[in-house]
Amino acid sequence: MTKDTFDPRPLNELIEQSSDIQSDAMRDAREGLAEAVELGKELRSHGELDPYEAEAVAEQRRSMLRTGLFGAGALAAAGFGAALLSLESTPAFASTPTDVQILQSNASIEVLAVNTYKTALTLPYIGGTSANGVVKAFAETTMHQHEQHLSAFNAAVKSLGGTPQNSADPALVPVVKAAVAKITGAEGVVALALELEQAAAETYVKATGVITSKSARTLTASVMGVEAQHASILLAVQALLKANAPQLIALPPNAAALPAAAGSIGFPNAFYPTAGARPLAEGAVK
Repeated sequence: MTKDTFDPRPLNELIEQSSDIQSDAMRDAREGLAEAVELGKELRSHGELDPYEAEAVAEQRRSMLRTGLFGAGALAAAGFGAALLSLESTPAFASTPTDVQILQSNASIEVLAVNTYKTALTLPYIGGTSANGVVKAFAETTMHQHEQHLSAFNAAVKSLGGTPQNSADPALVPVVKAAVAKITGAEGVVALALELEQAAAETYVKATGVITSKSARTLTASVMGVEAQHASILLAVQALLKANAPQLIALPPNAAALPAAAGSIGFPNAFYPTAGARPLAEGAVK
């Protein structure tokens, strides 16, 4: 990718769209947070889950870990299943409220995303002097959005009486580090970012169906929409980079010049998949 072949205007429009979606999502999240505070107070006033209920919840999580630990791609290479199952069996872990665990895990994914984009911005072709200014702006914008997601999830955790999670997903840290070490160009950064965004979106889709708090569901679903939009943009960018045609990233597009797959490359599924979702308690605080 060179400055002679890259038209920055279309990507600027994508960045603006991303910011608009982010603003809408964060507004919805803030509106639901007060409800989360009240619900958390009510739940805690009745005490923790009773032993039978706690064990049932713990067994459900262990079952999810056994059957769906890791999705495809670089993130699938982590061999932490036994350690996670061992952690799941501990009494302290099992007694943590389920919604809090999920929100903590969501936060751990956001920490990882922030750190990954921050690392990418240290690479010369993403954030250095040889980088295209608009590509750098996209990475910076997305990183800041993940920072806002992290703050929102941790605010919800704290409101529900939990411990905020400020560490990256422990199972994925070494996997991402290994992937970063092998990256040699912009396409590699896009591929890794896409895998992280896709995993985050799928995790939040799955979590939305499990979370019991309406406000926590609203927050998770709102952030999920932003991650899905990130993934959609990255799918389109990846396809055009592979075709050596970044100039075709345009709104409105030059339909005559686009490849046949352009109409579906950014949203390949009628329903969002969850096969690559992370275990919902993977990043919970012990």
